Amino acid sequence: MSKDQQAQQGNGQPSAAEHIQRHTISILVENKFGAFNRIAGMFAAKGYNIDSLTVGPTEEEDTSRMTIVTRGDDQVIEQITKQLNKLIDTIKVVDLTFESFVERELVLMKVQSTPSVRSEIMQIAEIFRAKVVDISPKSLTLEATGGPQKVDAFIKMLKPFGVKELARTGRVALKREFQGEV
Repeated sequence: MSKDQQAQQGNGQPSAAEHIQRHTISILVENKFGAFNRIAGMFAAKGYNIDSLTVGPTEEEDTSRMTIVTRGDDQVIEQITKQLNKLIDTIKVVDLTFESFVERELVLMKVQSTPSVRSEIMQIAEIFRAKVVDISPKSLTLEATGGPQKVDAFIKMLKPFGVKELARTGRVALKREFQGEV
């Protein structure tokens, strides 16, 4: 049986699981006390999961941008968008998923490092354009930024050396301004 046939139920329609995908939602909110709690609370109250959430000020002092990564089918994402737009502090909600956008994450990782493997770790860091931000006789702390796949690959490459600590941000994303060909 083909994958398409397996995805279809008795009514000839693809199963709901086939339409669930990750969405990156950018939300501009008023930078007021409680705005973050209202948005996070809405997700919790409705039973929606948040895969990643970042928030920070924008170029406007009184405005913050939240980038939320969540999963759902079209109906769930539509409900999330409608609920976010109803919140009093919300200025603008954009589902970037079907737009051209740039996203980045940051990871700080402390890796076990003896003098015999230090150069190998630093070569891997160089390939990923990562920076050494702290060093001790037994460890290196590295900083890397990039898309989620790059950050995942960086972590996987360094795991064999022994990851002592890891801190990873959520995604930040902005819609691309230029849409044409160069």
